[in-house]
Amino acid sequence: QVQLVESGGGLVQAGGSLRLSCAATGNIFIINVMGWYRQAPGKQRELVARIINGGITSYADSVKGRFTISRANGRNTVYVYLQMNSLKPEDTAVYYCNVIAGARDYWGQGTQVTVSS
Repeated sequence: QVQLVESGGGLVQAGGSLRLSCAATGNIFIINVMGWYRQAPGKQRELVARIINGGITSYADSVKGRFTISRANGRNTVYVYLQMNSLKPEDTAVYYCNVIAGARDYWGQGTQVTVSS
């Protein structure tokens, strides 16, 4: 089992920045992939960015050059961050931390990001 706790959402003006954090605890040694998804009202959940073991990253085309995903290891915790710069109103969504550990998907509770124009 892996537990995820997210933080860092909020309201920001267009052009601003936010940093999302996700702390993973539990069976962290079997984590293969960490990532962030988002879901806007009336839309499907979509992959924003992910990082796999070894540090390889990938991004949705809509956020390339503006968002950066990173990972840090603590004593019994693994952190995944999403630095979001040059935010646009279309980035408004609930952002979810996602971890693939073994063959299972784990999801955070979601954090709201609202970008005003």
